[in-house]
Amino acid sequence: MAPTPQSPGAGERRAGHLVIIGGNEDRDNDKQVLRRFVELTARADPKIVVLCAAGATGDTAWKVYDQAFADLGVQQRLALEMASREDANDPKAADRLLTADGIFIAGDDQKRLLAVIGGTLVHQALHKACDELGRCIAGTSAGAAALSQHMMHDGGAGAPAPGTALSLAAGLGLLQRVLIDQHFSERQRLGRLLSVVAQNPTLIGVGIDEDTALVIERSGGGLEVVGDGAVTLIDGRQMSSNFLPGPEHEALELVDVKLHLLPAGARYGSAAKAVPPALQDIVSILTSRGSPLS
Repeated sequence: MAPTPQSPGAGERRAGHLVIIGGNEDRDNDKQVLRRFVELTARADPKIVVLCAAGATGDTAWKVYDQAFADLGVQQRLALEMASREDANDPKAADRLLTADGIFIAGDDQKRLLAVIGGTLVHQALHKACDELGRCIAGTSAGAAALSQHMMHDGGAGAPAPGTALSLAAGLGLLQRVLIDQHFSERQRLGRLLSVVAQNPTLIGVGIDEDTALVIERSGGGLEVVGDGAVTLIDGRQMSSNFLPGPEHEALELVDVKLHLLPAGARYGSAAKAVPPALQDIVSILTSRGSPLS
């Protein structure tokens, strides 16, 4: 899964990767996650664009990542700060994404991110960069949660009572049939992710720890976990639950839920070890193309 940096070639088709980061990635020391993102652009001199739309003050996020990527030797660094839907519908902004080798979506508030760029030219450019041009796209924290077709809208850390639904909203749609939860172990979010899977059993729950990334290779069907933590995958498609409450149930009950824990360093598919049979269907879902925008 480790591409060799090379010089750009006209019309060259790259593998395409998603780097889904649980937030609070190291930006000061060894920078494992950010370093891997830069490597996956497969360029000796990559052009990195940092999309800042999830926070009210995009310049703050940009200063942090500008320094971090500079420390990693990236010469071509560009901020794309989105304060309004007018900004996100600027053809020049979309073109900047389409000419980037790597696109990094900064975090803060996924609801704000979608309110600003959802359905705009920038949103369309993200899909084209990912699915047609094979670029490397990363999202951290809120930027990670927003990558899928469905995203968490609100909710606490614990499991709510049966019948109490956690709100979901439309995400960017680069992944299908997946729900991403970030800051996973640090904020004790296993209960809420289990609850959302009980509410929506067709979705695969993906919990990502801080300073950890799930790397998805779209064309080669590979997965990799980078950083200091782990990735938790929850599959509830065969489970039974009391999500719809009965008179005798006061707490959420789930039976036959499959949970997979992938530590940092785990690699499957592509040039790595074969995907275990228990993960093959999930890997197929994760590596499939997202929802096209009309």
